[in-house]
Amino acid sequence: MSTSSTANWKKALRRTPGGALTVKVIVFVVGLLFILLGLALAALPGPLTIPPILVGLYVWSTEFAWAERLLDRAKRSAHEAWENAKRRPVITGLVTVSGLIAFGIGLWLVGKYDLVARAKELVGLG
Repeated sequence: MSTSSTANWKKALRRTPGGALTVKVIVFVVGLLFILLGLALAALPGPLTIPPILVGLYVWSTEFAWAERLLDRAKRSAHEAWENAKRRPVITGLVTVSGLIAFGIGLWLVGKYDLVARAKELVGLG
């Protein structure tokens, strides 16, 4: 979606009753989904967690000044992490690949032992 079409839907929605609040809620929820994805990926080693968090902060920064400040700080941190990864590409690659393998094994184990259904039963939902 281009920036102008993004601005257009926001402008149109803001003109409706309660539209300004609706835009803020939509932007907050979409940004939060990306942030949560990044946090979920934090279980994997390597730089996989950084991009979705940056996207979430970017989405938030379109509506919230505090998010723009956080985004600037996150960009600096991400740049430093990238520079560190480039200094040790073999180690970074091995850690990332091993994390992906561990994630795949985890998914396989969840499926093999039906852990989602067992967790639902444990909390009384199944």
